[in-house]
Amino acid sequence: MTDADLLERLAAAARDAGARIVELYEVGYRVSEKLDRSPVTEADLAAEAIILAALADCAPGVPVVAEESCAAGRVPAVGRRFFLVDPLDGTKDFVAGGRDFTVNIALIEEGLPKLGVVQVPINGTLYGGIVGEGTWRERGDVRVPIRVRDVPADGPVALLSRSHLTEPTTAWLDARGVSDRRPVGSSLKYCLIAAGEADLSVRHGPTAEWDTAAGHAVLLAAGGRMETLDGEPLTYGKPGFLNPGLVALGR
Repeated sequence: MTDADLLERLAAAARDAGARIVELYEVGYRVSEKLDRSPVTEADLAAEAIILAALADCAPGVPVVAEESCAAGRVPAVGRRFFLVDPLDGTKDFVAGGRDFTVNIALIEEGLPKLGVVQVPINGTLYGGIVGEGTWRERGDVRVPIRVRDVPADGPVALLSRSHLTEPTTAWLDARGVSDRRPVGSSLKYCLIAAGEADLSVRHGPTAEWDTAAGHAVLLAAGGRMETLDGEPLTYGKPGFLNPGLVALGR
């Protein structure tokens, strides 16, 4: 299977997962609490089941590191090639009735994103990218290529987490004169940077690898980058599948 064919299979899985999430968003769902006290909903679990079944069909034998499976203690051994899945990034926003939650599927090769999809269930927008080949955005039946932009003359636009804005992040932005700061939840931030609608996002404090991998793939394929706060490339397959603080950049 070519990378392009695999990306289409991931896109189909993300659409199906997103459709199920929207069904539950509209009619109601059960919410429980994981060991780390973060929320998990019926929608998280249903979406992950759809994605895992799709990956087992299109890429049998490739390990899948998925958020809810890992929370339940099902953590696979990984090698040079594996998937990272966050079936519902932005669960807190979802529970609060927000709109920025996303479905995320990425393929990692040799510690770096190779390709990935991010789907926005609430409006059906889908982002997909293959590193070295390009990124697209799909709305309805229309799919168009997207690319990062040059930083505007009047300064960059920063997209920041709705629920994890910290004093170190504010200080980092102040030190660089970034005054246009807009709240956006989930991995949608990275897709909007990839589409040339913003310029950067910074996060102090840890994230899980499944939170960033698909958005990272989309951003890389669009000409952007994601780094640690020390300027090193963000890699995957780390102990505990945890990221350090990071910054996503268009140019």
